Amino acid sequence: MATPGPSASQPAVSIAGLSLTYETADGPVYALADIDLTVAPGEFVSFIGPSGCGKTTLLRCVADLEQPTGGLLRVNGVDAGAARLRRDYGFVFQSPALYPWRTIARNVALPLEIFGVPRAERAERVARHLDLVHLTGFGKKFPWQLSGGMQSRASIARALCFEPKLLLMDEPFGALDEIVRDHLNAQLLALWRETSKTILFVTHSIPEAVYLSSRVVVMSPRPGRIIDVVDCTGLGRERPLDIRESPEFLRLAQRVRQGLRAGHAYDD
Repeated sequence: MATPGPSASQPAVSIAGLSLTYETADGPVYALADIDLTVAPGEFVSFIGPSGCGKTTLLRCVADLEQPTGGLLRVNGVDAGAARLRRDYGFVFQSPALYPWRTIARNVALPLEIFGVPRAERAERVARHLDLVHLTGFGKKFPWQLSGGMQSRASIARALCFEPKLLLMDEPFGALDEIVRDHLNAQLLALWRETSKTILFVTHSIPEAVYLSSRVVVMSPRPGRIIDVVDCTGLGRERPLDIRESPEFLRLAQRVRQGLRAGHAYDD
């Protein structure tokens, strides 16, 4: 029997009491503790916290790449493993991870090849998603012929081409310079409005988190806990870059900053 698809009334991601502990030769390492979070369909939720706080680990739990040791995790109404098998999510890593011997079009098409999508449909989907990330005309180029920002956009197209409900993004712009990063932030925000995807986004940048997100989840040092959730919907969905100079944006950024400082009060 086929697994039922996600319904509009259920959360895209539901996490309750989630924890993850690694057993090592030197004793247990507590990566995550008591994580409670519900993400509605179509939300853009960013995770921010100090290095090693478990942001990426939490994202990997949603992707079924890490196994929690406690608590509950549901993705579109099913467990993370079932969501992975159902291809509910696409993952964009810190590095674009494009194969240098494949053209951009063939890199984007790779998941579709693996899934056995017919050639004609693959070509149509690749063309559509390259256009979505403003890379029309670059399909025959190789990764080394593109800038870092263009490679990042190609990796987003690859994650979107099999049309997942959920997009998981692990610091995809962290290695780029500020000007390119600003440009890609604006493009990602436009893509989110156009596709209505649910996006979970890991970042170390306070301005990036506030600018992109409907909510910002602030995490403590290890073991990672959620110490604040900052609602950014008051900024609206149309956000020019200069909104970052507005009083409301600065207020939200200051609240995130205060949450990060307060998180360091944990002493375990």
